[in-house]
Amino acid sequence: MNQVDFEHKPPRGIKRWMVAATLLTVGIVIGFVVASDLGWLPAGHAVPDASSIAPTLPVARPVSTAPQPVLSGSNQTFVDIAKSVKPAVVNIYATKSGRSEGSGTAPFDDPLFRKFFGDEFFKKFEHPKERKERGLGSGVIVESNGLIITNNHVVGKADEIRVTLSDKREFKAKLIGTDPKTDVAVVKIDATGLPTVAWADSDKLEVGEFVLAVGNPFGLTQTVTLGIVSALGRAAGIAEYEDFIQTDAAINPGNSGGALVNVRAELVGINTAIFSQSGGNMGIGFAVPSNMAQSIMGQLVQTGKVVRGWLGVSIQELTPELASQFGITETKGVLVSDVMDDSPAKKAGFERADVIIEYDGKSMDSPTHLRNAVAQTAVGKKVVVKLIRDKKPKTIDLTIVEQPKSMSQSGDEDGGDSATPTGILSSLDVRDLTEELAGRYGLKSSERGVVIVRVKPGSTAEELGVREGDIVLEVNRQAVTSVKNFERIAGKLPKDQAVLLLLKRQGRTIYLTLRP
Repeated sequence: MNQVDFEHKPPRGIKRWMVAATLLTVGIVIGFVVASDLGWLPAGHAVPDASSIAPTLPVARPVSTAPQPVLSGSNQTFVDIAKSVKPAVVNIYATKSGRSEGSGTAPFDDPLFRKFFGDEFFKKFEHPKERKERGLGSGVIVESNGLIITNNHVVGKADEIRVTLSDKREFKAKLIGTDPKTDVAVVKIDATGLPTVAWADSDKLEVGEFVLAVGNPFGLTQTVTLGIVSALGRAAGIAEYEDFIQTDAAINPGNSGGALVNVRAELVGINTAIFSQSGGNMGIGFAVPSNMAQSIMGQLVQTGKVVRGWLGVSIQELTPELASQFGITETKGVLVSDVMDDSPAKKAGFERADVIIEYDGKSMDSPTHLRNAVAQTAVGKKVVVKLIRDKKPKTIDLTIVEQPKSMSQSGDEDGGDSATPTGILSSLDVRDLTEELAGRYGLKSSERGVVIVRVKPGSTAEELGVREGDIVLEVNRQAVTSVKNFERIAGKLPKDQAVLLLLKRQGRTIYLTLRP
């Protein structure tokens, strides 16, 4: 009898049993895992170890947890910062009384009712009614005796100001002073031992730093948002003196006057405004730098008003085109477009076309930067100004005086011929200034130079901003005294070179470069 070689294969019944056992084992493990995730296992009942049932099954490894971010240069967390700052941020309610026209009764105010009887019928019965405008904002306690800094647009012209602290206590506040030119205001409440926020040096702030905005947007008290410093030295057309910190930390209506703090829980700015097309946050908020706010607050507390320094120059941005006209390789600095009579700058020897590169030890890179620096200089202080004149460095010492309330400058009188220039300036029609033209453009008949009466539509001059009513004072650094003089200078200009114009507009002088 022949023997059958099974090649060590198990009998068919045993093979089926092994497959069934394996499937059962897998099912048990899956069942325990699912039951554990759904919370069906009784307390203390552990999920069996897969290795004890089926050693050949893969064992799941735990997923590693990423470490929490650590703030560079600080051991504080955002939670610590919020806990430190929130008690010093307050709600401010400002009320202003007013009078509005109308009877105040529903039938009288109904337009159909009024139309039927006529407006004249109701005038004998109507009388102005009292109304109250209420404003909501935020403030920051900066001194434990109740001194609070906020925005002028929050409390300015208010009849009553009330402050609510983080512990729900409410106080009537006294207005110490306001400065509309920077939108800063200071109020005080009768309290002591209050929590405060320490001032930071905003000049050391850098783009990219973490900042937190703390305030009461839409009346939602003690709200904290996180972002970074998006830009520095912004001018947004909100106030006369601007050096805003731009941030993407969410700022909304009601945040005005609140705190912008760094990762050391120090006050770097006072939240002031937002750029928005919807009325809500769009990631562009502005704050008054702490150094400017602290300086304004100090003057308001001491004297109730703000005194600003004055240099006495008209300035403008140094563009690449203007820099090339003055033979300067870099655009760092501020261009002097005019020097005012009887000013510190005039007495010290400043000249038109000087480029200021440093003021009182600080580099100047924009007109806004220089303007703010001069305004914040103490009256009577001696400062050193470094500039470039005719491609050569020069240093001037002068003493800053108080900014006068009004500044004016007059020139010489000219004749009345007219002409149309040729070449690169052919897009401009100019005339000598007469009484008639002065009245038309709101100018003084004693102004020197020639007035532009037409700018050719679509021309380079129009695109670069030359306007009808501008007065041409210089062409390529040569003084313009009459139309004939202007025509003579224009006729000698090379056709392939740019032309530098000095214009006077609304009492201010500016440089413009026209390229062929």
